Parts: sequence; C-alpha cells; structure tokens
Amino acid sequence: MAYAVIPALLAMLVLVPSGFHKVEEGHVGVYFRGGALLTAVTQPGYHVMFPFLTRFENVQTTVQTDRVTNIPCGTSGGVLIEFESVEVVNRLRADMVYDTVKNYTTSYDRTWIFDKIHHEINQFCSSHTLQEVYIDLFDTLDENLAKALQRDCDVWAPGIQIIAIRVTKPRIPEAIRKNYEMMEAEKTKLLIATQHQKVVEKEAETTKRRATIEAQQQAEVSRISMEREINEMESRKKIAFIDDQMHLDTAKAHADSEFYRVMREAEANKIKLSPEYLQYVSMQSIGTNTKLYFGPSIPQFYSENSLSGVPSVAQMAAVDSNKPNFPKP
Repeated sequence: MAYAVIPALLAMLVLVPSGFHKVEEGHVGVYFRGGALLTAVTQPGYHVMFPFLTRFENVQTTVQTDRVTNIPCGTSGGVLIEFESVEVVNRLRADMVYDTVKNYTTSYDRTWIFDKIHHEINQFCSSHTLQEVYIDLFDTLDENLAKALQRDCDVWAPGIQIIAIRVTKPRIPEAIRKNYEMMEAEKTKLLIATQHQKVVEKEAETTKRRATIEAQQQAEVSRISMEREINEMESRKKIAFIDDQMHLDTAKAHADSEFYRVMREAEANKIKLSPEYLQYVSMQSIGTNTKLYFGPSIPQFYSENSLSGVPSVAQMAAVDSNKPNFPKP
C-alpha cells in the first residue's frame, strides 16, 4: 500500500507545479486543449490548468505599439521607394479577446496590422506620384492609414481599436533625394528672403507708424496751443466787450443826463421867455442901443440888437409915427 502512495505523491509533485501559471497584468489568459480554443478567459493572477493537456497564452489588452518596418512600394510613375518604419498604436478590447483569438489566433495583429499596413501603403503609392507621396500628401498619410485600418477592423475584427499611426519619411533613390534637397534649399533661401522682406516691411511700417504718431502728437499739441490762444483771444474779446459796454453805458448815462438837463432848461426857457418878457428885454435894449437912424428915406429904424421873432424897436417906432402929430405950444 505504501509503495502505491509514493508514486502518486511523486506524480502530484511533478504535475501540480506544471499546472500552475501566472497571467500578467494588462493581459488575459486564453487556453487551448488539443489545439482547440477553450471558452475560459482568465484575469491577471495565478491560475491552475491541466498540465500537458492544456496550454495557455497571455493576450495583451492594454495599449501597445506594433512597429512595421521596411515596406517597399512603387509609385504611379514607377519609382521604387521604401518606408523604413510605420508604428501603429492599438488596443484589443478585453471583452472581444475570445472572438478575435478564435477567428485570427493570438497573432491577430499579424493579419490586421502588419499585413494590412503593407497592403494600404502599396495601395497609396500605386495611385500617387513620387511628388505626392514624398511631399504633397505625406502629411495626410498617417491619418488615411488609421481610417483605413479602423474601417476594416470594425467590419472583420471589431475588438481591435486603432489609436494612432506614425509614418517615417520613405527612402527614395539618392539622385532624386539630392534634387529634393536642392529644391528644399532653394525654398529655404526663398523663405529667408521672404522673411527678410517682411522684416524690412515691418520696420518700414514701424517707422511710418512712429512718424505718424509723432505727427499726430505734434498736431495735437498744435491744436491744444491753438485752442488755448483762441480761448485767450475770446477772453480778451469778452473783456474788451465788457469795457466797451461799460464806456458805452457811461457815455449813454452822461448823454441822457445832458439831454435831460437841456430839456429841462428848454422847458424853463419856454416858460420864462414869454412875449411880455421879450418886449421888456427889447425895450431895455433900445435904451442901450448906440446906433439909431432917422430920416424920410428910412421909414423905420432898427437895432442891431433886435431879436428875431420879437417886435423890434423900429416896428414900435413905426407904430408911434402913425399917431397924430400935434404942434408944440
């Protein structure tokens, strides 16, 4: 009995460690028995399987980068070029691991990334010229490749997600490469000349703007000075107007006062110079008059001191001459 247990223990000691295995973090474990894929998919950690009958493989489910190298292709013009490297960043969804491995094995990336990149690169080169592949359309190549891979994966392998693609510049024949380098050198010279021209234009524009700003400042200073002078002239004009108004008011007051005085004097004279008073004055002037003329040729006598509008002494003498002349006794 003891002899039968010992071989069993030895077999367990050999077989059990062979059945233990570890699934790495970022991976899942898939199992094959007799070459057939089992439905069990295990998570990271230690697991047990039947040794010798079952084998397992780690399948990465985190982001990984597949690098496809040395991809030859021919352009539409017949020039043979080679892409040194194309890097594809991708990820396999954990819930689609079983379907993807069942359809395309654990080397699914060989079919849908490596081989697909070769196919798409050749399709692109064959439909474009060297100028388009190397210069004109090169900046859109990585985006177009990502779209093409993802489109086909969505149909045939939906568990594969294409995140990004990086494409290096292709290698072209040496003679053609030198021509492109010369062309790029000329473009660089032209770009430098253009930039220098822009710098000169910018400096000229800066100088012009500086001169414009200075002219505007001078014009503003002139405008302010002119406004100040105008304000001063307006102030002097207002002061002169006020002075003239004061003189005018003073002269008008004096004129009004003189007019009032003359009017009052005229009114007083009008009252004073009555006909009786004027006759009285006339009689007094006759007495003081030194020149009197008599004779038949002068029917009247007048006085040099006679007043206009007042009966003169001559008129009074004429009146007296009409009286009857009585003889003296």
